[in-house]
Amino acid sequence: MRSESRCQLPPSLSPGDLLYVISPSGGLLTSEKFAEGLAIWRQRGYRLHLCDGYDDRWGYLAGKDSRRRQQLLAALQNPECKGILCARGGYGGTRLLEEWDWPPLTAAPKWLIGFSDITGLLWSLSKQGISGVHGPVLTTLADEPAWSIARLFSWVEHHQIAPIQGRGWAEMGCGGQASGRLLPGNLCVATHLLGTPAEPDLTNVILAFEDVGEAPYRLDRMLTQWRSNGRLKQVKGIALGRFSGWQPDQSGPTLSVAEVMSDRLSDLGIPIVSDLPFGHDGANAALPVGISVQLNADAGTLSWPDSVLPSPPAEGWPAEV
Repeated sequence: MRSESRCQLPPSLSPGDLLYVISPSGGLLTSEKFAEGLAIWRQRGYRLHLCDGYDDRWGYLAGKDSRRRQQLLAALQNPECKGILCARGGYGGTRLLEEWDWPPLTAAPKWLIGFSDITGLLWSLSKQGISGVHGPVLTTLADEPAWSIARLFSWVEHHQIAPIQGRGWAEMGCGGQASGRLLPGNLCVATHLLGTPAEPDLTNVILAFEDVGEAPYRLDRMLTQWRSNGRLKQVKGIALGRFSGWQPDQSGPTLSVAEVMSDRLSDLGIPIVSDLPFGHDGANAALPVGISVQLNADAGTLSWPDSVLPSPPAEGWPAEV
């Protein structure tokens, strides 16, 4: 394992490369968005192989664990395969990590691209010293704005990526700058990795969290677990994306998401930036896993030291690919 150092980047992709499509988590709910996501990669010039069982269904899972695990293994073991595209998130990816050993990867690392439930695989892969991409799955790719799609291709094809802009927490005592390895992921999935073999070394890490459909008290409970087990004392900074898909009901009083985040995080005394354009239900800017980043809570930016690209436009602005 190489969890304490920067992860190794897979070789740059080129149109014509072969990519495997897998369903490691939940079953496909709609074929239309999935087909649109496939079309974007194919129009870029990539060859796609849909693994046997990608469209299986076993309850809320995309087939039994053995079938889903075999898809991942087939992609990793085929030397012609250069990258792995996840069909969707949902639930079930962490089940594949039970009694799982990654095959040797450092000689020929492959891209793994996904987010949400794919967090477990991305974080586990980072422990092997290989960087994946926290970015759109195939069922969400077609809904991304043009700049976000261009960002994803810029990273996997050229290893170039632009800074993203959010809101710094300097006024709450969480200003300043920090650098460290970026670990982006879904807060709920990441929380359930704590204390398991898939939990990475969190020393000198910049955490980047998003989530969907979680009421404020559930977010509170997750962050309290991070605080209670001391994990947040190890990290250098926190980047927050979108926490969407929840609406208050009539069941009783509640705090807002923003109030929970402020209450649970603002006393840590580390740089924090929120409102960054990644997560569900909106632009989901691709974020490299395990790569050195700079978090500037005074300017409200998350950037990569080697980045040579301008920042993307604010959400909602038109942009050319």
